[in-house]
Amino acid sequence: MIAWLRQHRDAVALALRRLTGAPLNTLLSLLAIGVALALPAGGQMLFANAQSALRGLAATPQISLFMAVDAERKSALDVEARLRRMDGVANAKLVTREETLTRMKAGQGVGEVLDALPKNPFPDAFVITPRDERPEAMERLAAELRKLPRVEHVQLDSAWVQRLDALLRLGRTAVVLLALLLGVGLVAITFNSIRLQVLTSRAEIEVSRLLGATDAFIRRPFYWFGTLQGLLGGATAWLIVLGATAWLRGPIGELASLYRLDFALAPLAAGDAVMLLALSAALGWAGAALSLRGTLAGDSA
Repeated sequence: MIAWLRQHRDAVALALRRLTGAPLNTLLSLLAIGVALALPAGGQMLFANAQSALRGLAATPQISLFMAVDAERKSALDVEARLRRMDGVANAKLVTREETLTRMKAGQGVGEVLDALPKNPFPDAFVITPRDERPEAMERLAAELRKLPRVEHVQLDSAWVQRLDALLRLGRTAVVLLALLLGVGLVAITFNSIRLQVLTSRAEIEVSRLLGATDAFIRRPFYWFGTLQGLLGGATAWLIVLGATAWLRGPIGELASLYRLDFALAPLAAGDAVMLLALSAALGWAGAALSLRGTLAGDSA
């Protein structure tokens, strides 16, 4: 075990020497990887901020339940008691027909018309706040409400919820698709870098084989080269996104203040940053593996 760890330590040291041996090429490769990964990482950062802002701006969805016009007050009270026992209902507020009539009479040009009517034309109603705001859960709750006695109409205020949910799913899909496409680009960059490293180290590889080195021993530094290049490229992408966040925070804050919104652009979350570094390192390793497959024979380390 100690010998195996020592071999990997030496492989890491050799990979670092190869990275620092050609600083300009390494810098350009890291910038290319960083810019490629910064696009999906920045998209994820903006998507998370937009999701937070939209969730904060959106009002809680509600369901309006209207009793029959000729339903007695006792029927409305019975429905209210049932609503309070339903698991999917967080809150239910009774709006009596008298309250509705008073509010409508306060409107301009409507009071005289209502006074001319022989009786109150408005039914008792309920404003219901669901526990689960997902569109499918609200649809199920609305179906249960329609089965209550003396209920005339149930109006589901979930159109905006469905549109918002579809918009967020589209944004998430776009970020994932962009990450996949640019991940392929990272693998291609690492593939070419490792291929170049193998070609320039051809004489060293042949000498190592003559001295009895296994293909696993020869491959190991190249695997670490690809992994470290991917990891450093991911760190470069994180720094780019962090700089862009700091640069945009001021203008976005000013725009939010003009609309009286309490919103500040947040940087890439810690979990997303760790995932970015891990995926970039894994893609670098994959690029090295693909490059070595057709170059060196034998099992990998």
